[in-house]
Amino acid sequence: MNRHPAPEETTHLEDTDRTEDTDRTEDTDRTKDTAQPRTPPMPSKLSPTVERVDTAVYTVPTDAPEADGTLAWDSTTLVLVTVRGEGATGLGYTYAPAATARVVDDLLAGVVTGAPALDVPRLNEAMHRAVRNAGLPGVAAQAIAATDIALWDLKARLLGLPLVHLLGAARDDVPVYGSGGFTTYDDRQQERQLRTWVEEQGIPRVKIKIAESWGGREARDLRRVARARAVVGDAAELYVDANGGYGAKQAVRVARALAGEGVTWFEEPVSSDHLTTLKAIRERTEADVAAGEYGYTLPYFEHMLAAGAVDCLQADATRCGGITIWLRAAALAQARGLDLSGHCAPHAHAHAAAAIPNLRHLEWFHDHVRIERLLFAGSAGLLDPAGGSLTPGHDGTPGLGLTLDAERAAPYRTG
Repeated sequence: MNRHPAPEETTHLEDTDRTEDTDRTEDTDRTKDTAQPRTPPMPSKLSPTVERVDTAVYTVPTDAPEADGTLAWDSTTLVLVTVRGEGATGLGYTYAPAATARVVDDLLAGVVTGAPALDVPRLNEAMHRAVRNAGLPGVAAQAIAATDIALWDLKARLLGLPLVHLLGAARDDVPVYGSGGFTTYDDRQQERQLRTWVEEQGIPRVKIKIAESWGGREARDLRRVARARAVVGDAAELYVDANGGYGAKQAVRVARALAGEGVTWFEEPVSSDHLTTLKAIRERTEADVAAGEYGYTLPYFEHMLAAGAVDCLQADATRCGGITIWLRAAALAQARGLDLSGHCAPHAHAHAAAAIPNLRHLEWFHDHVRIERLLFAGSAGLLDPAGGSLTPGHDGTPGLGLTLDAERAAPYRTG
């Protein structure tokens, strides 16, 4: 475990803001204060500060071989960040390479340690500045994301509030959709998963992966979609995710076939790097086109929205710089009259998702649900999707309500 204790004397993020004036008497400064406005001072040393930052890495094998249209995997890595202050511990995480922990240790911990624990947006900005020369998109953004989530969790715990109540709730429930349906599944595996979501848990929205082998098995894609519709019938909306695996003309052709199965959500029919093409497909399909899960910066979302490339914006707080940036992405979408859908990591997103008015839904992703229930077993904040929605903060547990189960997590610790 990597520890970054606070220095004996608390230092703030911008040393240039500190002057000897803080040691002068109030009477001495009163004349200057009334003569011209000053930048608001940093919180006093009586304010809670971040005392320590820890990182840990856990790698959990999948419960079966998994693949989507463009990638195959047999394990998933979670990078955990904990921040401590005033006797409380905040927890955040991202699904990312183990190297992400090194970015936290080397570039972010020194920025956060000793800083005011309640000033999360200020710390988020400072972390972005700290990775300037390392490059923001990718691992650095994910390191910021995990730390930002931990800071929000710490702040809510210090104030004794569920995070959703700290942010301010916009809704009571967070709709979810069941997500998995990997291209490696046979008919039996896919049917069992779909029935679990729809019949046992009452989730009325489900998604499967298509574009197998970069679109090389189109006939099987369409057969699997037809089979999924036969399993769920009219009891659930049916979504598909191509993970950018199709070419432009193929995506249009597939979209027309999907319409016959009542598919209402077509995620990344082509790569989200090609916004003009994505827009062209959006204009030629009945299903809502969605993308944005690979957004690591706020300008990325603005460019996607300005291009008219999506009907619903996706954003992932464990990638895009944390809850701080995720909420801003939601606001960008709202300004254009669009919904936002939370991508994966449901327990990291649920509280923030309940705080935005333009939420479409949150992804109840098979892998991440397994891992979060394993590592955070017994936590009051573990959520139940029964009926197709989550109710974060319903029991009043402060923060995200998650606690690492160290004993169960230990066998999966890899860093």
